[in-house]
Amino acid sequence: MTVDPRALKASATFPPQVVAEIQRAADEGVYEIRGFAGKRSVPTFDDLALLGASVSRYPLEGYRERCDTNVTLGTRFAEKPIELKIPITIAGMSFGALGANAKEAIGRAATAMGTSTTTGDGGMTEEERQSSKTLVYQVLPSRYGMNPDDLRRADALEVVLGQGAKPGGGGMLLGHKITERVAGMRDLPVGIDQRSACRHPDWTGPDDLEIKIHELREITSWQVPIYIKVGATRVAYDVALAVKAGADAIVVDGMQGGTAATQDVFMEHVGIPTLPAVRLAVETLKELGLHRKVQLIVSGGIRSGADAAKALALGADAVSIGTAAMIALGCNKPVHLEDYHALGTEPGFCHHCHTGRCPVGVTTQDPDLEARLAPDKGARLLQNYLTTMVLELQTLARACGKSHVLNLEPEDLVALTVEAAAMAQVPLAGTTWIPGKAY
Repeated sequence: MTVDPRALKASATFPPQVVAEIQRAADEGVYEIRGFAGKRSVPTFDDLALLGASVSRYPLEGYRERCDTNVTLGTRFAEKPIELKIPITIAGMSFGALGANAKEAIGRAATAMGTSTTTGDGGMTEEERQSSKTLVYQVLPSRYGMNPDDLRRADALEVVLGQGAKPGGGGMLLGHKITERVAGMRDLPVGIDQRSACRHPDWTGPDDLEIKIHELREITSWQVPIYIKVGATRVAYDVALAVKAGADAIVVDGMQGGTAATQDVFMEHVGIPTLPAVRLAVETLKELGLHRKVQLIVSGGIRSGADAAKALALGADAVSIGTAAMIALGCNKPVHLEDYHALGTEPGFCHHCHTGRCPVGVTTQDPDLEARLAPDKGARLLQNYLTTMVLELQTLARACGKSHVLNLEPEDLVALTVEAAAMAQVPLAGTTWIPGKAY
């Protein structure tokens, strides 16, 4: 039988993947849970371009003139702000979501590069503390592993109010990843699915949050910075209230941020992209007269030195990477193909972090799989990647005539699409037009 080609035109509303998801939901009666990050296309830093110097601006010679990369975080109230050699930090990824080898590799690489890493939910492992010269301890609604002794061992605290992949939603860790060690750290039964609360039990608003931050400062003798992390939604309000509550630094996580496990519908349909989020945060800090005094760390889909340069040009003080760090460790690498096939996927498409069957040993507690990621090898790979990012960042900053990467500014940017111009509030390339700006 001959099929009429016109009959094979896919529906724009119901393309094959949507049809497949409806049929899966009908068969199973439950939403899809997965790891990694959102897969829909949204405006990104790729939609911006930097304006290199020529006649009207003077570039710096890359092999002879310095371009510094150091940044200080937590200068507002903390007696011991964090001094980093590079403005690229490692985001919070928990022990439980990641294996111990991955956490140790991340700590080693961050230490070698002079930057910080972050515990994530689930508490502080000894491997992570020993390998990380600068370790940020996350305080989450779950309170997993939280105790005053570990708070005092941290170099900074990060109070997590939201995550870019799932703003308004709590964390998940499925039972097959909850080993005896993970269960012991989180005070959970072995092998039982865990779902964290979506809001902290200690407060219901910014006034309560201010009290909690004061308690954390008392525990740590006002020594270490306290960050507040928000998922990018109502960024202007959230940043203003976080500042009011006493934050030393703000972490804004855009919707391209990843996670070990959450509902697919969260990743694809909740939050706003990182591109407008950074601009909204900077505008709020400027309105409060606190830009560069309360530092801004931007995360969510940061992949390269170019992304970092554009985030800094928009006004961020630093960026943070999570998914990219996992990829550097080997996530989605084309090895152990039979294990990808057993999961029903291929390298480059895998989002099965939640299963604990990570073919490359990054997001697993299985001893045999975890052994595929030796900490020294993982640290070398991640250090190489971070080194490349920094070199890219410096190259672009020099091209714009900057002797420090934090001297990048919005004037160095143009947008390549109308949407990006409106979101970032920089001119559309070849024009002076900024959509939505009153003249």
